[in-house]
Amino acid sequence: MSVAFRRESDDEHLEPRFELPIPPGPNLVTARGRALIEERVAALESALAAAEDEEARKAVARDLRYWRTRRATAIETAARADGVVGFGTIVTFTLDGRERRVTIVGDDEADPAAGLLALSAPLARALLGASEGEAVAFNGREEAIEVLSVGG
Repeated sequence: MSVAFRRESDDEHLEPRFELPIPPGPNLVTARGRALIEERVAALESALAAAEDEEARKAVARDLRYWRTRRATAIETAARADGVVGFGTIVTFTLDGRERRVTIVGDDEADPAAGLLALSAPLARALLGASEGEAVAFNGREEAIEVLSVGG
């Protein structure tokens, strides 16, 4: 029989499922970030135990591998207390005439809508090292950001 007429298995046409990408660089976390990772691992372990079909089990196991790796590599880091923008600090600034307040956190804790900005985000990188009253460049513009306050 010709190969043109044979039925291939459905698995031959599935897209491969790759591991979730780990963000580059050290895995800095706040105390809140560490707690969120622990909660996520516990929830996924429960979901894995409750998973009934093989596909669901594979998907949960994949997520669990990611979060266990993030837990194992987490470096809990306290906020700077010297008035300089760094990891864990709360920063109030103006950008394009709008006042904003963000906390610089780890990649897994980031939620820009809630004011939690990942350390790897371009805006966070622009703010790093700045002090109150300083103007910093952002998005190709000099003095685009004015830092109003750093810390609590």
